[in-house]
Amino acid sequence: MKELKTDALWTHLHWLTVLAEQGSFTAAADRLEVSKAAMSQKIKELEQLAGVPLVTRTTRSVRLTSAGEKLVDDLRAPFAQIEQSFFSVRDSAGPLRGLVRVTAPVAFARQQLVPHITVFLRQHPQVRVQLEVSDRLVSLASEGFDLAIRHSNTLPETHVALPLCTTRALVVASPDYLARYGTPETPSSLSEHQCLYYPRGVEPPRWSFQPLSGGERLAVNVSGPFATNNSESIRDAALEGLGIALLPDFSAQAALKEGKLIQLLPEWQTVGAFADMLYVVRPWSAQVPRAVSGFIHWLREAFSAG
Repeated sequence: MKELKTDALWTHLHWLTVLAEQGSFTAAADRLEVSKAAMSQKIKELEQLAGVPLVTRTTRSVRLTSAGEKLVDDLRAPFAQIEQSFFSVRDSAGPLRGLVRVTAPVAFARQQLVPHITVFLRQHPQVRVQLEVSDRLVSLASEGFDLAIRHSNTLPETHVALPLCTTRALVVASPDYLARYGTPETPSSLSEHQCLYYPRGVEPPRWSFQPLSGGERLAVNVSGPFATNNSESIRDAALEGLGIALLPDFSAQAALKEGKLIQLLPEWQTVGAFADMLYVVRPWSAQVPRAVSGFIHWLREAFSAG
């Protein structure tokens, strides 16, 4: 056999990495949309050039030799870079396309984010968004997310954090609860009411307030029949008239507009209950896929008014 030219060798090497990934000649041939015979021939030619066996064949599967494993391990990073460079060039023009993986808090995602995503996808039909709704702070890099929406004052220094919009916490209750138990006029009177709260470790629940007109901060010990680490569940309990709730504005917004919840203590500002900013967070990278950067830009525009 004639010695292969260098430019022909890249195809052989790529096919070897696909074979390692798929685990069989049949599956690798299907993945590359070539015949099984062509796949087998390429690997034989590569082994002849290398001078050592790269694959151990059985009737049902293949496994790499130590030389084959080393070669594939060395090839993964360069081929990934080639793929990234190609998609970067391809995506630099024309419509946005590709997959964007997002994670976001439950209440914000369900009530605010999903309606905006549907509008974005109608405008960019070649983009796919995969959303994980969770209140846990996932590791973006290890779990493969392109970006996260974070409602937090503590952000990872190794990531890029971009402000999405400001947010604040509100004290709310249903008209039914207020009709039965009365309306608190000051934060201090909350201690006499049933309160629904977000647990913070083993410490007894305490809500802090500051007058909007200025003045000293006031902390109030509260208690009540229900606590949970999900603001949407607290809101639902408040809607059922179970008590007074302290909620992020994005969780209470729809119910307030419909009159199902009433904002209490409007002359007071809550302090320290929740973060006062929502952020878009992404892992640092010199090259950001155009679909990801376009989605982030679109979200920041959509939520610019709060």
